Amino acid sequence: MSILTKETVKLNAKVKDKFEAIRLAGQLLVQAGHVPEPYVEKMIEREKVSSTYLGGGLAMPHGTNDSKGLIRSTGISVIVLADEVAFGDEPARLVIGLAAVGDEHLDILSSIAVLVSDEDDMQRIINASSEEELIAIFEAGMEA
Repeated sequence: MSILTKETVKLNAKVKDKFEAIRLAGQLLVQAGHVPEPYVEKMIEREKVSSTYLGGGLAMPHGTNDSKGLIRSTGISVIVLADEVAFGDEPARLVIGLAAVGDEHLDILSSIAVLVSDEDDMQRIINASSEEELIAIFEAGMEA
């Protein structure tokens, strides 16, 4: 199972706030079979403790430490928002939901951090015209 598929990508999503964005990211992970429904609430709980905004327009919501046992398989969901949504005081356009088995989240986090730290790559992600295009950008960036 790939960690990113067309089913876990949503382009030009309209949400009213960060919690709706997190729920959407979580639902995509649920629908792909990576996590059960209760994991989504753990993502919300995690956000209430500390913002998952990482900088540069990227938020990366994930579950709490005590939700690790709920994760069935490693996966990410990628949501490009139509409009910026505030994560605390910071505006996010890219929301990446994360569910990772064991320590796999460390490799994923570092790969994504490198990918989105390149402003050109971030713009290509934000402006992707199809799920396939976005997946190709991530696959190329995460293999580098």
